[in-house]
Amino acid sequence: MNDEISARFEKMEANIAHLEHQVEQLNGVIIAQGKLLERVKKEVSRQSSAMESIELERIKSNITKPPHYQ
Repeated sequence: MNDEISARFEKMEANIAHLEHQVEQLNGVIIAQGKLLERVKKEVSRQSSAMESIELERIKSNITKPPHYQ
């Protein structure tokens, strides 16, 4: 009976150790994805600002003054 209980505990400990390892790996993946997401957000923001500037310049260049202002 003791050997059976001991074997069950060893199996449970092995399973817990395996699960802890998986949790650590998943945590590492989540941290890496969070960093990547922040970089992507910054890049999108930068490109969005650049596109707004380009669009504003395009709009300004298409605006002509009426003849009586020239």
